[in-house]
Amino acid sequence: MNCESKNSKRQTPPAIYCFMDVVAGEAERYARDHTSPLSGLLEEIECFTLSETPYPSMLTGRVEGRFLQFVVQLCGARRIVDIGAFTGYSALAMAEALSDGGQIISIERDPHFAKIAQGFFDRSPAGGKIALKTGEALEILQSLPDGETDLVFIDADKGQYGAYFRESMRILRTGGLVLADNALWYGRIFHPTDDDSRAVADFNELVNGDSRAEKLFLTIRDGIYLIRKRSK
Repeated sequence: MNCESKNSKRQTPPAIYCFMDVVAGEAERYARDHTSPLSGLLEEIECFTLSETPYPSMLTGRVEGRFLQFVVQLCGARRIVDIGAFTGYSALAMAEALSDGGQIISIERDPHFAKIAQGFFDRSPAGGKIALKTGEALEILQSLPDGETDLVFIDADKGQYGAYFRESMRILRTGGLVLADNALWYGRIFHPTDDDSRAVADFNELVNGDSRAEKLFLTIRDGIYLIRKRSK
């Protein structure tokens, strides 16, 4: 599959693609080649995102998508919140692994991308498990009940990661999981000089210091912080 972005170099700073600073490009390719392919529709979303959007680096991709599916299956999640739908890849990947009767609330601030994501959901047999909500993620999170969510995937506004985490811990059941994407933020967290880098670095320290959370920092792609809510 060749889905090179026609927009990336023109519209996004080159440093955003410097995965060599975090994980060698060769290792990235090897990991992808040794990971089971996902559905044809997810492959189509990947191609579309890489070739037709100005933010191709925001794509979850095969390795992380399969990881999300494994987590959903292994923990038996039935109530999932997906913060940052973008073109719908992460939500649909999880929906394909979700048992019948489960539901994903997928949140997207941008109506343009929400429309794209919904178009892909409508074409999938698993799309009926996804309730797409358009608006500010924090406001939508604050409307959800305490302790009824099994899994939260955070991949949205980096400046709000701390707030998303606090609300996620409120809505999660005991033993529920948070998966926070871009926890390495392209290696910029080590010497943060911009607002997003500082926000992600601060988020990582917030999680690390939270006694309610069992945590595992994973270097999958751009870093995933895996967090489990402890019993009181």
